[in-house]
Amino acid sequence: MSARPTPHRRSRYRAFRSIPTRWADNDMYGHVNNVVYYGWFDTAVNALLIERGVLDIHQGDTIGFVVETQCNYFAPLAFPQTVEAGVRVAHVGSSSVRYEIALFAEGAETAAAQGHFVHVYVDRATQRPVALPPALKAVVDELRTSDSP
Repeated sequence: MSARPTPHRRSRYRAFRSIPTRWADNDMYGHVNNVVYYGWFDTAVNALLIERGVLDIHQGDTIGFVVETQCNYFAPLAFPQTVEAGVRVAHVGSSSVRYEIALFAEGAETAAAQGHFVHVYVDRATQRPVALPPALKAVVDELRTSDSP
């Protein structure tokens, strides 16, 4: 059995995206519903790849399928906070990437939640795994950190 996870510090992440919460994100207990966290993971990773020009969600030959996700929760987030999503890459395979994401309350140094999101990159037409395109490989290599496995 692994040790209980502890929240990471902001300095462990390479890229950040601010995400405003919405009134509808709150659940009946007054904090963000768990499913919203996974939406933020998806937004943080894919927006970063689109902005860096390595993911074309409409016309690109290569697309990423999510094959694994996981999240640990440490502190509640709620509307009207702004969330800051930190992204780093923990592992790069021949056709897959494990992105690690931490969600911080705006300005906080430790994560309120953190987890990972694994993409397997596939050919859009055949939906079979393909090698990472060179431009995508370069971007994910930039997102690796020295403490990544």
